[in-house]
Amino acid sequence: MSVPCEPAAPASAPPPPVPSGPAGPVPPATPTASAPPPARRPVLDWRVRFAALSLIWGFSFLLIKVGTEGYAPFQVTFGRLLAGTAVLIAAMAVRRERLPRSARTWGRLAVAALLLNAVPFSLFSYAELTIPSTLAGICNATSPLWGMALSAVALSEDRPSRRRVAGLGIGFLGVLTVLGAWQGFSGLDLRGTGMALLASFCYPVGWIYVRRTLAGTGSSTLALTGSQLLLGTVQLAVVTPLFTSAPTSFPVLPTLSVLALGALGTGLAVLLQYGLVQEVGPTTAQMVTYFIPVIATAAGVALLGEHLSWNTPVGALIVLVGAALTQSRARTADTAPEPGPGPGAGPDAGPGPGSAGALPPIPPTVPAAPPGPHADRPETGPARLSRS
Repeated sequence: MSVPCEPAAPASAPPPPVPSGPAGPVPPATPTASAPPPARRPVLDWRVRFAALSLIWGFSFLLIKVGTEGYAPFQVTFGRLLAGTAVLIAAMAVRRERLPRSARTWGRLAVAALLLNAVPFSLFSYAELTIPSTLAGICNATSPLWGMALSAVALSEDRPSRRRVAGLGIGFLGVLTVLGAWQGFSGLDLRGTGMALLASFCYPVGWIYVRRTLAGTGSSTLALTGSQLLLGTVQLAVVTPLFTSAPTSFPVLPTLSVLALGALGTGLAVLLQYGLVQEVGPTTAQMVTYFIPVIATAAGVALLGEHLSWNTPVGALIVLVGAALTQSRARTADTAPEPGPGPGAGPDAGPGPGSAGALPPIPPTVPAAPPGPHADRPETGPARLSRS
């Protein structure tokens, strides 16, 4: 999801750095007489963790595809949310984080879970019943384009420059190239592709909602993200039995794919994104967005034998160029995000993935919390997640 996952913001908006994530800043420091203890040095270099996050969210679309070969789409989404929630709840227990206590916060997190997790994750699962995982991964990369277009309308403090508007136009030209518009979209499953694009659209909508409603809750980003995934799991636990029957068997490969999708793409990826944003800042961390479609395409072609016509990689490259331009801003110091509430991020995502593969991919133009679907830049709030 996404991956949100995420400078001072207006009083009405959450403080900026985020699919989540999808992916989490440290709790706000409380002034004390003694100096705070030095930050613990990460065991792995940030480049290694960045590469791991890219691989996790990039492979998420392949895992979704394999999962849907043994389970219904809602079951895939429920399984991934359940596994991802277990990972984050365990992380909260280790760090002794508490769940939010405010009923209003829980209500807003329920809406965030719907927009950043339950809906986009389910849409990607349904989309991959009829479209290749490569196409789903490329559709996921359009999230920054939707984010810029929406933020220009919904966020008065985020007016686009000419360069970013040009990036938006270039990006959607890339989308038309991927879809083969000059051929009249022949051979394209419009329903599945539409679902994947709608899933990507959900992420920036969710981040804008999160940015407007989840400021100053007093809970850490990890606690908010874990709570959001917990609510998303509950939502799917209610919906899944209404539309599917209980599985009669548990095929090994699809089961392992769903568990990996949740534990790695929707759980571990959030924690990796949190650490990256904290260590190298949101600008560098959000670059994972550009590796997700490349890895998703390579994985689909190499491991699933999916067909790849020339316009798919060419269009994907144009989409990424446009997305990069939509994120261009005046040069500023790349600092770690302020803690606070801020995925769908997701990835996943974040991206996710926070992408669609994890928490929502992080909409670069919509300051938000580190993701997740998957997805998918981290700011302050619950993740993505984006990756898918």
